[in-house]
Amino acid sequence: MLSLRLARGAHPLVLLRRLLVAAAAAGVGFLLLCTLGHAVAHPKEAEGSVVRLLWCVVPLAAVVQFAVAVARTDPATRLREGLDAVGLGPVALSLLAAVSTALSCAVGSCAALLIYLELRGNLHLTSLSGSATKLLDGGEPLPWAAALTLLSLLPVLAAAACAVMLRPGEQSPEGGPTADDIPPAVKAPEPKRTYSGLPWGVAVIATGLALESYASDGSAPPAEALLNLPGRADGASPGLVGGWLLACLGFCLAGPGLTHWCGVLLSAGRPGPVRLLAGRILQDAAPRLGRPLGVLCAVASGALVAVELYGAAWEPSGARPFGPLTGLGAALVMACVTATALTAALDTRQSRADTAATLLRLGIPASLLRSAAAVRTCALVAVMAPLTWVVGELAAMPLTR
Repeated sequence: MLSLRLARGAHPLVLLRRLLVAAAAAGVGFLLLCTLGHAVAHPKEAEGSVVRLLWCVVPLAAVVQFAVAVARTDPATRLREGLDAVGLGPVALSLLAAVSTALSCAVGSCAALLIYLELRGNLHLTSLSGSATKLLDGGEPLPWAAALTLLSLLPVLAAAACAVMLRPGEQSPEGGPTADDIPPAVKAPEPKRTYSGLPWGVAVIATGLALESYASDGSAPPAEALLNLPGRADGASPGLVGGWLLACLGFCLAGPGLTHWCGVLLSAGRPGPVRLLAGRILQDAAPRLGRPLGVLCAVASGALVAVELYGAAWEPSGARPFGPLTGLGAALVMACVTATALTAALDTRQSRADTAATLLRLGIPASLLRSAAAVRTCALVAVMAPLTWVVGELAAMPLTR
């Protein structure tokens, strides 16, 4: 009930972000229901149905990440002075964020079920009823237990991720004691450096590319060991797919370190006020902004791989590269990771709002802050875009042989 009251009185931008989470959850629920319908209609293709279900893990993970990013920026879940007196301490606020996220995802899952049943022709509520009966295998009955189990996956996973990621940390609420007020004997250890994951990320990327090269050494695996790729009659070996996934994971691990070193390079030498401010802000924002940027670059490199893999199919004389459900999944992943990166950028901006207000009171012109933001953006694009292109091209080479 408290979560519903907070949602009703929230800012329109907060409501929009929650609505986007519900829409993304509806997309994932629709994909899961389509996979279930295909498995029921084609019981002899059990292996193909399992592969379809495994491919749904990618958009599922993207929506969970987006839901956690939205919950992190929700003003209702931030620590405030005096909330402990009414029973809303750090643990209660993290649980409140998890419940709110689960509620948004559950609304999206219910909408997905209604849309799926309407397109199959089971509800007859609109003129679109039964318009996709053949695509969604509407001739077969839907097992309700399995459908409800699949639809409950996203709310449960998103709520668990929020409860883990937003668990009480070392920071005190507003107005609490600072680090300088704590005696040295009871001070918490220094946080882990943001660029410590960069060597691991580079190592994982190199391992993934090496695994792809080793798996494509010319020895063709048996047909039953191949994994089906969307829109292709031939499959790919598990080594190729695993190497590509490792390369994407390495990009995610290296994101905070790359963001941090972008800030270091900006503030190197004898920087002016704009470069110095941009570099320091990037170093400070690396823990929050780096990981979503790394995921966005990993998905962009995957898009480059898809362009190389299905390039010939986009020609007018070529066949369709993939069906509408695969396109829906790809669009959902790209939209979620982009929205997550934008949400993280907004979160970092809100976290330094007091600092920006102080600089303005000291006489710093607002144009200098805008110039620093432009320099930060250009620096990130200049570093991330070439790396994304290089990793995407290297990952695509073994797949296009």
